[in-house]
Amino acid sequence: MGEAARSNAAHDLLRMRQFSFKSGAFSMTSNSGVKQSFAEGISLGAAILLVTTGILQLLEGISAVAADDIVIVGANYTYSWSISAWGWIHIVIGILVALVGIALITGATWARVAAVSLVSLSILVNFLWLPHNPWWSIIIIALDVVVIWAVSTWNTDRPQAA
Repeated sequence: MGEAARSNAAHDLLRMRQFSFKSGAFSMTSNSGVKQSFAEGISLGAAILLVTTGILQLLEGISAVAADDIVIVGANYTYSWSISAWGWIHIVIGILVALVGIALITGATWARVAAVSLVSLSILVNFLWLPHNPWWSIIIIALDVVVIWAVSTWNTDRPQAA
């Protein structure tokens, strides 16, 4: 077998591997149009989720500051700040997350980095908030993970299909 034939065979094998049916009907390789289209759609959804999550965290913070009955006040907790302090933390993070979500909807490039940073902080805060409102914290952490994935995998430099 000649050098050109081996090169063509290797190229064909690589192409077959890229277009294999690993994930259902389509390949989800890193440059796959299917994956990028999915991530692009999820990124717009992530931006909307950011705004929604920010507003809900703001409302949760207001609820904690107002000493509402939905917040569980435990006796022995390692990170024992006052509920009012936790409320203010949620208010600030909620406002910042919502603003970054709006910027992400408008297509600001800096908003992608800010979104991942703020959502990572949101995961940490909601993990520490678990004893006070467990179901809410678990839901927000799960949504934050989806947002990080979507914003991190969306390739804005990919040429759009016509």
